[in-house]
Amino acid sequence: MVIKERGLSSSMNAKIIGSGSETIILAHGFGTDQSIWEKIVPDLAQHFNVFLFDWLFSGAVNDQNLYDPSKYTSYEHFADDLIDLLDEFNLKSVIFLGHSMSGMIGCIASVKRPQLFKQLILVGASPRFMNTDDYEGGFEESQIKNILSDIETNYNDWASNFSSLVVDANDPASVDKVKDCFLKMRHEVAIPLAKIVFYSDEREILNKVETPCTIIQSSSDIVVPNTVAFYMQKNIKAKSTVEIIDADGHFPQLTAQLQLLDALKVTLGVWS
Repeated sequence: MVIKERGLSSSMNAKIIGSGSETIILAHGFGTDQSIWEKIVPDLAQHFNVFLFDWLFSGAVNDQNLYDPSKYTSYEHFADDLIDLLDEFNLKSVIFLGHSMSGMIGCIASVKRPQLFKQLILVGASPRFMNTDDYEGGFEESQIKNILSDIETNYNDWASNFSSLVVDANDPASVDKVKDCFLKMRHEVAIPLAKIVFYSDEREILNKVETPCTIIQSSSDIVVPNTVAFYMQKNIKAKSTVEIIDADGHFPQLTAQLQLLDALKVTLGVWS
């Protein structure tokens, strides 16, 4: 079964695939699109209605003028789009699976409209990527400035180099996939979006999240250290658990899909 809608959801290529009594929404991260989930969708669609979409910054969106960097200045604006999407489909009590930046977007949306969410699954998510004196986010400020400079001065080279760093090098096809997704995103969008991601500090939202959470983290992720997962578990108000899967890189849905599916089986409790 494939269901498509109009309005904002049409612009964001939203669709529902599969069958089941519950809906799970898959939200991709920076620079990618819904195809990033292609290796786990077939399994999920056997048990759920799988809701897929592309954020407006994605290169997969047909009308590239729909994303206005002057409007999208924080995760909150993305959370509003997520809520609008669910309202268009008249969905409530969904399971939300968000990768990277989308993890925090889901948390913010759940605080705004808690009745829309039954469960949050946060994969490689982080409330803050920058280190402070008492917090290990993964990046020093100087490193972030270098990343932003590379994006601004030579986006194509950055896309290639960064993909090689954040995706398991033992899976070159997945490295190329992420790189190609980055390159489809407009350069003028990538810079302000990267600033949102790397300079955001959403740690204070964690103690407002009342939706049960599962935090899934690769055992070796250069973007998000494991300490972040346990920091989130400690500070999220709702009941939360951490699942560390044996995987390298920031994209387990591409390079360690079987391990990720095993973790989802435990979390969702629908597979034998």
